[in-house]
Amino acid sequence: MKEREPGETGRLRIAPSILSADFGSLADAVRGVDVETDWLHVDVMDGHFVPNVSVGPPVVKSLRRYSNKFFDCHLMMSEPGRYLEAFRDAGADGCTVHVEVGDTAALIEQARSLGLRVGLAANPDTHFSAVSPYLSSIDLLLLMTVFPGFGGQSFIAEVMPKVEEARRVIDEEGLNVDIEVDGGIDTTTIPVAVKAGANVFVAGNAIFAKPDPEEAARQLRESALARTS
Repeated sequence: MKEREPGETGRLRIAPSILSADFGSLADAVRGVDVETDWLHVDVMDGHFVPNVSVGPPVVKSLRRYSNKFFDCHLMMSEPGRYLEAFRDAGADGCTVHVEVGDTAALIEQARSLGLRVGLAANPDTHFSAVSPYLSSIDLLLLMTVFPGFGGQSFIAEVMPKVEEARRVIDEEGLNVDIEVDGGIDTTTIPVAVKAGANVFVAGNAIFAKPDPEEAARQLRESALARTS
């Protein structure tokens, strides 16, 4: 069995995004929030699918030495299939590809064959019908609450009906699929996403831009749990 398991599907998880961390001391930043977080979210941007460039497999490989967290890699790339194996070999545990790039069934099959936990992402303006045919084949559905490419954007509340629809279908069909939201997640918006049915929360600035990132992560979890109680 793999040492780094994702945990029980449906459980609430806080996943700090390293995109907002200090890259000059990335290992320290990651270790600094270890106690209060569950996964580590790695945003990968290729400058084509989104208008920005970020990290690749070498950064994942270097971070792997400093963290035993489940590495949740979000591939905002036009050709993710070319890199899935490289990310797996670097230490990624799960990789999420975007439905908008096409070849979705083949990418899911490729990721599964590599032993990766399989995620499928949809942009805010992508209809639920684009991802619903694949729900039984994936482990995680990432519904973006901002348009991907840059950190620090404002939460798009209009995505919440899509989260609600996804939760309804997943529950009705008894699927083991996590619902992740990414973008503008903070102590104010996380209860809204919890209410809609999300259970994995990616937060960047709300954690790493705070004076005490560990305390910020703890407050995020408390805000989420308060909505479930």
